[in-house]
Amino acid sequence: MSIENSKSDLKILRAAPRGFCAGVDRAIQIVERALIKYGAPVYVRHEIVHNARVVGDLRDKGAVFVEELNDIPSDHKSRPVVFSAHGVAKIVVSEAEDDNLHAIDATCPLVTKVHKEAQRHYKNGLHIVLIGHAGHPEVIGTMGQLPEDGVTLIETLDDVARLNANGAMAYVTQTTLSVDDTADIVKALKEKFPDITGPAHEDICYATTNRQEAVKVIAPQCDLVLVLGAPNSSNSNRLVEVAKAYGCPHAFLIQTACDIDLSWLANVKVLGLTAGASAPESLVNEVVTFLKDNFNVEIQDTVIKEENVLFNVPRDLRDVG
Repeated sequence: MSIENSKSDLKILRAAPRGFCAGVDRAIQIVERALIKYGAPVYVRHEIVHNARVVGDLRDKGAVFVEELNDIPSDHKSRPVVFSAHGVAKIVVSEAEDDNLHAIDATCPLVTKVHKEAQRHYKNGLHIVLIGHAGHPEVIGTMGQLPEDGVTLIETLDDVARLNANGAMAYVTQTTLSVDDTADIVKALKEKFPDITGPAHEDICYATTNRQEAVKVIAPQCDLVLVLGAPNSSNSNRLVEVAKAYGCPHAFLIQTACDIDLSWLANVKVLGLTAGASAPESLVNEVVTFLKDNFNVEIQDTVIKEENVLFNVPRDLRDVG
């Protein structure tokens, strides 16, 4: 018997859309183009997106990642600094202006939309309820658009039950939440506060929605779903939750093919594969190669929607590249 024939059969259902969204692609382009235009180093406040491979590749090209602006050496204050795709609080923008830093904003336009919504409603006298995950950079940035007493963060249905109204309210949401869980929270908010104002268009971004919908389609057919993404990636963690909620008995978040434990696949006949919005397609390809080395693989692509969204980089970087 040949080695090839001794391998078990494995069918891979590869979900699409998967991987990079327009906001992530734009943020990466901004750093790459800034490096071409201004040379290294270009500083980046926080991870530009939540993916170690992406961060590592940009670091190799000359990007320097810092947690706060005051981590930039005093003799490098003239160097560009990029704000991550997750957005930043107003105080960070003010700090950059006070230090005369050359700041380049890579905030995803869909996150900026949420910022503007929150600011508009607050200006009109409404208290803002933000549905999101405490401590996530996007949530910190959104809450940082408003005075501390102007916004309340809620994460669960229990938080809705405990929420007290002290006047007119509006809600906004983090862009990378579970579509289903958020719908339940919004329903509870509207039932408790019938006059609460919501966004004209849903805040959860198209990419988060599409990736979850694709997983919902493949999950009932799979024995195991693997999601490529970072542990601190909200949208990637939600894909694991969705896979389990929609009928797949096992789902794991992995960062690379190296994280796969072959014991997971001992009784797996059909495996689902997807990637969060910050994970490059190269990671998906590496997983497929690993699986082909260990199984007789059949690949079936499940495409629920074609994505053609593009976001322009800032004007002063458009002639670079």
